[in-house]
Amino acid sequence: MSQSSKPPKPPKSPKSPKSTQRRNIPPAPATPSPVPTSADVARLAGVSRATVSYVLNNAEAVRISEPTRRKVREAAEELGYVPHAAARSLRAGHTRIVLLPISHVPVGPLYSAFFNELQWALRRLDYTVVQYGSLGLSGDEAARAWAELRPVAVISLGEIGLSAHNVATLKRAGARAVITLGPVGVPGAHALGMDQTEVGARAAEHLIARGHRRIGVVVPEEAGLELFSAPRLAGARSAVAAAAAAGGTDIDIDIEPLAMSYTEESAAGLAARWRSLGLDAVFAYNDEYAMLLMRALQDQGLRVPEDVAVIGADDLLIGRLLRPRLSTVQIEMPTGDHLASLVDQAVREPSELTQRHDLMTATALHRDST
Repeated sequence: MSQSSKPPKPPKSPKSPKSTQRRNIPPAPATPSPVPTSADVARLAGVSRATVSYVLNNAEAVRISEPTRRKVREAAEELGYVPHAAARSLRAGHTRIVLLPISHVPVGPLYSAFFNELQWALRRLDYTVVQYGSLGLSGDEAARAWAELRPVAVISLGEIGLSAHNVATLKRAGARAVITLGPVGVPGAHALGMDQTEVGARAAEHLIARGHRRIGVVVPEEAGLELFSAPRLAGARSAVAAAAAAGGTDIDIDIEPLAMSYTEESAAGLAARWRSLGLDAVFAYNDEYAMLLMRALQDQGLRVPEDVAVIGADDLLIGRLLRPRLSTVQIEMPTGDHLASLVDQAVREPSELTQRHDLMTATALHRDST
């Protein structure tokens, strides 16, 4: 074989330059910026660390001018400084957490707006509101779960039945105040009364005064709403008893509980058998159920109020836009600021003596549907 016929040697792979090799190495992570401290805020604002603490913790006992407060807040914002909640809790001996269990039932627009306002008001008082999902927990389980967060106060909505033992568990964990909403108080806890019986009583009184004697009361089938519906039904019955006592034996009024869920199908089913029930009026639990049922009654050819008078509760705006306009029970709730101040007072002045505050009044408003 001749030399020219020899196969050529494969070329040698060139060595990669060091710069190319370096480009394949991932860059080193950037050094994180140091976490700003209250000392940094003090230096930038030109004040002492104590002044920074007073301003950012909203201390009311120390008089600090508004320009100084503004200067401290601007410095904290520029540096991205936020107080350390755990450190602050250690210094104060307690947290600023107010625990509010999340409602498990559809409480409606009126109560949702009330609880939102309460949370804003507590935040303005420098509390941190923590909403806790407690679905499926018993009183003992809930109390232990809540206590793990070391709240300074707990506002229980009444969906979980607490006992005196549960209240003691929370207080041993640092809760200065346990507050329950609802008609039944718990030993050791402050009670904020929202008497739902008054709502039912005002609705029934309104219908009775307008000459109705066969009155249906809608009882929602949704789980959890019995906290509201059962006392409202009891209130309607108490109004009948009061009317009978005042009018003697000439007054014959019947109250008929009516199960209904918040669906078009359920409302249509109830409306379809309305004529067989022989009822001339209905208190439909609240405005939302009332609007749903009123539409179904009209679909059955029943006139409102000529054949059936309808009254709801909560005084929602949309009820005034219907035709006929919906009669309702207007519920007067306290402002969020008022309730927040009660919570704050219970936290600042803890006592074994508990208080009860009645927070709700109800008034029937006559409109076209009755």
